[in-house]
Amino acid sequence: MSPRVGVGYDSHRFAQGRRLVLGGVEIPHELGLAGHSDADVLAHAITDAVLGAAGLGDIGEHFPPDDERWRDADSIELLRTAAAMVPGAVVNVDATVICERPRLGEHRAEMQRILGDALGCPVSVKATTNEGMGWIGRGEGIACIAVAMVDLG
Repeated sequence: MSPRVGVGYDSHRFAQGRRLVLGGVEIPHELGLAGHSDADVLAHAITDAVLGAAGLGDIGEHFPPDDERWRDADSIELLRTAAAMVPGAVVNVDATVICERPRLGEHRAEMQRILGDALGCPVSVKATTNEGMGWIGRGEGIACIAVAMVDLG
């Protein structure tokens, strides 16, 4: 076994007139996230973690935000594409979403299922607040950090 670990981070501002998609799940909320794709901050952080673990760069290299092919792209499809680039297997992923609202507990199982299906491995999704501090605490957006382990075989 040749295990490698990667870390991914992403953040997006809230925006009017956008859907809120996290881990491939549309979450009922008055605001969505701004971004070139569907702005799925959870899927983006995991994509970066997977690519980083495999030594394949980052999401911006493979799916640049100035490329119109990726406008409003489904981030789960981007994640699947990134996972297919890995010359081995994704072993597991652990991710934490950081936001004051909305509450995500009731959506975690579905997020984990969708992300796990896309990667072919167990995915753990956790959620926390920023205790009212900073831009996240003021409700300006959402951030996510993820760790992925890959076996390059």
